[in-house]
Amino acid sequence: MKRDIISVYDMKDDLEDIIELSIKLKKDRTIKFSEKKILAMIFEKPSTRTRNSLEVAMEQLNGHAIYLNPNDMQIGRGETIADTAMVLSRFVDIISYRAFNHNDVVELARHATVPVLNALDNLEHPMQIVADFMTVYEKKHKLSGLKLAYIGDGNNMANSLLLGASILGIDISIACPEGFDPNPEILRQAKEISLKTGNKIEITREPRIAVESSDIIYTDVWVSMGEESEREKKEKIFMPYQVNEDLAENANKDYIFMHCLPAHRGLEVTSGVIDGIHSVVFDEAENRIYSEKGIIYKLLS
Repeated sequence: MKRDIISVYDMKDDLEDIIELSIKLKKDRTIKFSEKKILAMIFEKPSTRTRNSLEVAMEQLNGHAIYLNPNDMQIGRGETIADTAMVLSRFVDIISYRAFNHNDVVELARHATVPVLNALDNLEHPMQIVADFMTVYEKKHKLSGLKLAYIGDGNNMANSLLLGASILGIDISIACPEGFDPNPEILRQAKEISLKTGNKIEITREPRIAVESSDIIYTDVWVSMGEESEREKKEKIFMPYQVNEDLAENANKDYIFMHCLPAHRGLEVTSGVIDGIHSVVFDEAENRIYSEKGIIYKLLS
């Protein structure tokens, strides 16, 4: 039976195993598929890290990735997502989909007969989470018992971090303005998981409270793709949520700073933080290759 990863919740039983596999694949480049595997990558949004890391990941695994832009496909001219899913399933071994709408990813997975990976949508970014917590483990040598502070918009990254932290037993404190909280259903799922793992979940309006005694500070862009018309309004609302040197003073002295990138220096984070000694953003970006290898190898081997 095929397995999809549409949400971080889909990894609730084996997220740590996938992280361990990703680290193993990073160390041992000789592990590959015995037969060539093909990945179809549908991208409705631009990409630097996701597209290139997936292509490199497939090459390293003895596979191949095909880039598909909806403007060059019949789906961009009215063909249904269901038909697209069923046709691609006859051609390839696995499909990734970067979409504007989460429901479209769900629809594709419903009709595909091969595994479907959510390569980012408006609700979650599950593949990023594996890279993020793989990086945390490499830097901190543990996961459970740490504290992660997320500062900014309660967007797809905040949603995914909520689930990932809860699965791994990491305390998470999210500081966001009123009206920009994480998705309530995602928050419910995270709290349900926390009953088993024991991590603490906090939503606050005060960045300093969130950052207090944290091991990880994480932020993301304030204006996501597709929200460009709200830029001026959101930048004004979110400026008090900037991650800067003064705010970071409240974290543990050996904290690490994370950002899924692209970053906007002077907005969600200052240059002093993202380019400083605590930043691991480029290690985090590199680990997209190995975390995606871990996910794909898990699903196809």
